[in-house]
Amino acid sequence: TSLLLMAGIVVTVGLCRRFTRRRLRAHQRLCTFLLEMFSTFQICACTNELCLLGNVEPKPHTALTLTYGFTVLHGLTLTGSTCNPCGTLQPMWGGGISVKMGGLKTAAQFVAAVLARGFMHFIWSLEMAEPHFGAHSQGCSNPMQTTETQAFCIELLFSVVFQLTILRVESVNPKYRVHLIALLITMLVYAGGNLTGAVFNPALAFSVHANCFYDKFLSYSLVYWIAPSLGKFLILYVF
Repeated sequence: TSLLLMAGIVVTVGLCRRFTRRRLRAHQRLCTFLLEMFSTFQICACTNELCLLGNVEPKPHTALTLTYGFTVLHGLTLTGSTCNPCGTLQPMWGGGISVKMGGLKTAAQFVAAVLARGFMHFIWSLEMAEPHFGAHSQGCSNPMQTTETQAFCIELLFSVVFQLTILRVESVNPKYRVHLIALLITMLVYAGGNLTGAVFNPALAFSVHANCFYDKFLSYSLVYWIAPSLGKFLILYVF
């Protein structure tokens, strides 16, 4: 049921993106906003569902396999979208897009994060699958299983490694690049998923751990917003 749900989300988002490109091409800002919002919605919604499947046996093989598979699927279906506020910083820094357009994309990403969280809560309340039972009423799942300082350093390091890899594989054939990126993300999730969740995406972190931001906003914004953004700035400064 969970796999069918995520497949349905991917198909629906694909249709919405196709409609947006065809009908709203003349309205550049609105088209950009909607494309980024739909794409980020797909990643956030699917990741929310994947988090519920983390305890499915055999652990952690099932969760890692699904992480790899859906990361490849996102890479193949969401071409042209960033889906990460940190990724939006790069073209802004290099002058590829204006600050206004970068702000528009970032706003779309956080709007999508909120919508995906609300949508998944509604789906979970229907209790269509066993992992959904009680998921709607859960509070902060406390992904930080280490000290705040260590969590900050882990998310900073993972962001640097991820963003550096993105820059280094730009010249690789796209059909191979998505697999390299998916393999890297899966390895990072395996290495640090039990400590911080290995998110390194501010919008995704807010969607998956929204309740934690409400409870401990300062701590979680430091680890899941500032740390990955700082990692991106370090990469941009060095290169």
